[in-house]
Amino acid sequence: MEKLIISAAICGAEVTKEQNPAVPYTIEEIVREAKSAYDAGAAVIHLHVRWDDGTPTQETKRFQEAVDAIRKVCPDVIIQPSTGGAVGMTDLERLASTDIVPTPEFATLDCGTCNFGGDEIFVNTDNTIFNFAKIMKERGIKPELEVFDKGMVDIARKADKKGLLVHPLHFDFVLGVQMTATLRDLVFMVGSLPEGSTWTATGLGRNAWHIAAATISLGGNVRVGFEDNLYLEKGVLAKSNGEMVAKAVQLAKLLGREIATPDEAREILGLKK
Repeated sequence: MEKLIISAAICGAEVTKEQNPAVPYTIEEIVREAKSAYDAGAAVIHLHVRWDDGTPTQETKRFQEAVDAIRKVCPDVIIQPSTGGAVGMTDLERLASTDIVPTPEFATLDCGTCNFGGDEIFVNTDNTIFNFAKIMKERGIKPELEVFDKGMVDIARKADKKGLLVHPLHFDFVLGVQMTATLRDLVFMVGSLPEGSTWTATGLGRNAWHIAAATISLGGNVRVGFEDNLYLEKGVLAKSNGEMVAKAVQLAKLLGREIATPDEAREILGLKK
């Protein structure tokens, strides 16, 4: 099998310090968590940013500040800005994260509307998805295609047929939100991908570690971190993103997978540094 790419989603837009005191808000805290993940073996830092009070923002200046600070301590890591932002943001607000210098090599592209629970709806129309893909292609940014169910894989295929995506396509399965997080579901999603695609998977909350183990066994790549899960094991809060990356590394060693460096991950994903 190819080496395992580990992505660390270090803060997200929704989790809070009330849920886990180690969730980062400030630039200094974001850098701390990025470095802990990188040192433990993460090749990709999936990045949201916050204001110091924890409020999520897509402001370009804040992303630039965070990226510059991370680069000082993790010079070769792949930084993947989120274009998802937070529920309620406009398309232009969400894309502001890609206006940084230099242009990101990798960024997320959500491939469908998602129910996040209660009345929270994360809206992504077909036109929004195609427009994001077009802009990212023009800027030379490789999209990670975020999919929460099988229908979103099909929407990504539509964007590909329009010539808006660059091969190899790379998908991230987010399981445990709109689609349940079972081994059956993971295998079904993997089987629905276009030939030659690469993929990552993450299970939210209590689904994190069985999805990680199954993904490693199936030859995929894993995402861990505070955005998706706050616990190292049942009842035990993780003290850092690095602790969760280290657990993923341990699982990989038990299952016979080597860990990819950032440059090896670039080669696997077809990124242009």
